[in-house]
Amino acid sequence: MTQELEPALLGTFLEVLRHGGIGAAARATDLSQPAVTARIRKLEQILGTPLLTRSSQGVAPTPAGDRLADYARRIQSLLDEAAIEVSASHPRLGNLRLMASTTLAAHVLPKALAAFRGRYPWVPLDIRIGNTKEVCDAVRAGEVPLGLVEGHARAPGVHLEPWLDDEIVPMVGAESPWRPRTPEDLEELPLLWREPGSGTRAVVARGLKDAGVRRRPANQDLVLASSEAIVGAAAAGLGLAFLSRWTASVHLAAGRLKPVPALGLEFRRSFHWALPSSAPGGAAGLFLNFAQGLPLRPS
Repeated sequence: MTQELEPALLGTFLEVLRHGGIGAAARATDLSQPAVTARIRKLEQILGTPLLTRSSQGVAPTPAGDRLADYARRIQSLLDEAAIEVSASHPRLGNLRLMASTTLAAHVLPKALAAFRGRYPWVPLDIRIGNTKEVCDAVRAGEVPLGLVEGHARAPGVHLEPWLDDEIVPMVGAESPWRPRTPEDLEELPLLWREPGSGTRAVVARGLKDAGVRRRPANQDLVLASSEAIVGAAAAGLGLAFLSRWTASVHLAAGRLKPVPALGLEFRRSFHWALPSSAPGGAAGLFLNFAQGLPLRPS
């Protein structure tokens, strides 16, 4: 390889992936579209392989592009770390201000924050919790520079970038009297729902509709405002819950819950970063790059 991979080229490549297109990346970086296109082409020339596929929906990484993105994020994180470590002004980084939806705040974010605190112990943490709608509203209003949400397809004024995969599975308490066998059984079975505005509720409602199950919250159901409250209600035999693998893994291992595979209803989704129009800087940008490289899995 006769040419070097310049950090500026890698940074532009990440911006294109983050914003899903050349034009959006150009606006976010104050570059022209031809300049962004030229940088991507230069990267592809250096590496000798296509990095992006283009369609009417935007761009997506090729397998080679996916691998390069992993390295680029690690390089960016190292460059950020070097700037912080060499600089004599750590406080300029500021607080890590972040808002996460409840499932992420309870079961995913603590692992990422623990790893981040181990690397950057001097960065103060300012973490807020809300449902998916509240997180997107806060990012859109500029109240926080970075958010984490569950399974949202669109959020006007907010860029959503996939982070981790998840699966929502029907579960009942280990001693529950409920033994549903078919999706039709859900017509009479009490269900445990999250509150309106919850990302989990939106995914479940959409998944049930796609499966042909016409079911909305009814009188025999419970609506609860946290995943842990739903776990407790399911374990107590109050109904069937649709729970994230991240939420339920510990309770499954402890024997408090059991899945209901006979229903054939398992809904896949992604956890997303909620970002303003441009990539965040400071502690939020540092955490974003750091967390994207963590090998996180349900416990």
